[in-house]
Amino acid sequence: MSVRRSLPAVLGAVTLILGLSTAAAPSAAADPCGFYETSSDAYYNHCTSDGSRVIIEVEVWGPNYERCVGPGVSWLGSASSIGGAWYVGRTC
Repeated sequence: MSVRRSLPAVLGAVTLILGLSTAAAPSAAADPCGFYETSSDAYYNHCTSDGSRVIIEVEVWGPNYERCVGPGVSWLGSASSIGGAWYVGRTC
């Protein structure tokens, strides 16, 4: 199974383990939690109510890189150059 397909399951398990609320604001339907793409851009939405900043790994053509993101939506780049992004289990 690819990382992209297992990401929602991993994020769900982490959410349950940490005891975080899975309730979403009304605008969250437009911006799902975790990695998502539009027709042109790639984003990571860190859904949290505690203000935490987390490290994500961004999958690109070439070496992947890590990035610190805060609450809300972070633009990662062009959808054509970003293959995915996921929480690595660390805060920053």
